[in-house]
Amino acid sequence: MKNIAITSDQMYRIEEHGHDILGMHRAYMMENTGHGISDFIVQKFKGRLKDRNVVVVCGTGNNGGDGFVAARHLTNYHCKVTCIVLGSPEVIKTEEANIMWGIINRMKTVETILCVKVDKKIKDKISRANIIIDAIFGTGIRNGIRKPHSSVIEMINKSSAYILAVDIPSGLDPTNGEIHDMCVEADTTVTFHRMKTGLLKKNKFTGKVRIENIGIPFEIEAGILTK
Repeated sequence: MKNIAITSDQMYRIEEHGHDILGMHRAYMMENTGHGISDFIVQKFKGRLKDRNVVVVCGTGNNGGDGFVAARHLTNYHCKVTCIVLGSPEVIKTEEANIMWGIINRMKTVETILCVKVDKKIKDKISRANIIIDAIFGTGIRNGIRKPHSSVIEMINKSSAYILAVDIPSGLDPTNGEIHDMCVEADTTVTFHRMKTGLLKKNKFTGKVRIENIGIPFEIEAGILTK
C-alpha cells in the first residue's frame, strides 16, 4: 500500500480515525499541514524570502485554515504576508479553521483582507505578488465556481508569481481529476499524507506534486484502504 493514491473520501475517513481513535485533534493536523507548506516555501526560496510579497488566498473551509497557518509561519522569514479571505469570517466552516483565523487576525505581521467583491486593492495585491498560495477549495470543491472565487482564480493564473496549491489546485476534482469550470494552474502542489487520485496525470494544473507527512500514522488506515 506504500504508493497507493486515495480519494478525498478516504482521506476524510483517515482524518476522522486519527481524531476519534488516536485523539489527534484536527487542529494538530491543520497545524502540521500549514507548517509543511511554509517549510516548502522556505526551502524553495532559500535566503530569498526577505521583503518578498507573499499572498495567501484562502477559502472558508479547512483548506483556508491550512493557508492561515502557512501565513503565520511565513512571517518569521521577513516576507510581506497578505492573507485574502474569500468570504466572511462568520461563515468559516470548522472549529479548527476558526482557531487559525483568530490567531492571524490578531497578528500585526499578517495583513488580512476580506473579499466579498474583487476591488482594486485585491487586484494590486495579486498582481504584485512574488509568491501566491492557493488555499481556496482543496478537496472541498463540489459544484461550479462563482464570483469572487472565479475572478480571483483568473487573476492568479494571469500572475507572474510562483503559485503553490495547498493539497489540490482549486477547481480540480480531488477524486476524478475533472475541472469545475476553471482551475488554478500551480507550479507546485503540496498534498498531504498520500497522493490523491485526482492529481494523477494533471501536470498542467498541479505542476510538480509533493507529498507532505502531517503526522498521521499509516496504521490508522486499517479498514479504510485495501492492500
